[in-house]
Amino acid sequence: MKIACFYHSLISDWNHGNAHFLRGVVAELLSRGHEVRVYEPRDAWSVDNLLRDHGEQAIAAFHAAYPDLRSDRYGPDLDLDRVLDDVDLVLVHEWNEPELVARIGEHHATHRYVLLFHDTHHRSVTAPDEIERYDLSHYDGVLAFGGVIRDLYRERGWAPRAWTWHEAADVRTFKPLPDIAREGDLVWVGNWGDGERSTELQEMLIAPVVALKLRARVHGVRYPEEARDALAGAGITYAGWLPNFDVPAVFARYAVTVHVPRRPYVDALPGIPTIRMFEALACGIPLVSSPWHDTEGLFAAGEDYLVARDGDELRCFLRAILCDRDFAADLANHGRDTILARHTCAHRVDALLDIVKELS
Repeated sequence: MKIACFYHSLISDWNHGNAHFLRGVVAELLSRGHEVRVYEPRDAWSVDNLLRDHGEQAIAAFHAAYPDLRSDRYGPDLDLDRVLDDVDLVLVHEWNEPELVARIGEHHATHRYVLLFHDTHHRSVTAPDEIERYDLSHYDGVLAFGGVIRDLYRERGWAPRAWTWHEAADVRTFKPLPDIAREGDLVWVGNWGDGERSTELQEMLIAPVVALKLRARVHGVRYPEEARDALAGAGITYAGWLPNFDVPAVFARYAVTVHVPRRPYVDALPGIPTIRMFEALACGIPLVSSPWHDTEGLFAAGEDYLVARDGDELRCFLRAILCDRDFAADLANHGRDTILARHTCAHRVDALLDIVKELS
């Protein structure tokens, strides 16, 4: 097939976690012989921030890590007749401007291909007025990263059809690296989150590290001064932005990680974990999570990962993992086996191709 993908950015994952899964999907499609072109705006805020903080070498590092992935950066003069000539499938991610989303829909009204909108955010629940700005009337359907999002599109009439299309791990990149030497106890990779999990991070990350006197490291962006001060006061190293393709090597240097979902995912979006959870399990690092509702049965809590009801229980789980290597290995192996069996980008591409076949 000839496929066109419209993303906010393929080349930058600065505060843009969607890039992780999108890269994996493109890599999988290419590996199967499909022709894939990715289009991203020339003024993408993620790229602008990445260049501001880390310079052109950060973009060069992406190309070195993913030599087969390329994107065309377009401006206001994007010629849809040219870029969509003879395509079979078009994927439009929800971090595109409503004007572009509408333009592509209008083009599809007079051209024959499968057109799908891809939603990987909580705005359909927390800011539905933003989703209503998108004109999806000419789209064939929506790929939603959880059942609750899929149902909203159906119930509110935002799109004619919708399917659940969870995120997943790109296991070409996210895998155990056992030859890397251990350097510390706990690592957390994630952005601060606009106040959506500040209290949870204090209870489920900072306090247990202090209580157990762990050697800990945190990666992420957009940490306000008070957050950096809290980490420093706890003796936690704050190491800033980490390219996502370097995450497996960092996980390999630590004994355990934690999953602390943002509040909207816990309160309003049951069944949707963050991409970090898929990737951590794929890397074979033991994981302890704060509570979330796995209503879609993606994982086996207690076998793939541990769920701590509060900071005290999380502290006990961390101690058990750090003190019992066999227990830690069993937990990590079970989690990775589940990823390999059910939650890789190959599984998601299989599902995508089934949807395209159904629509065709």
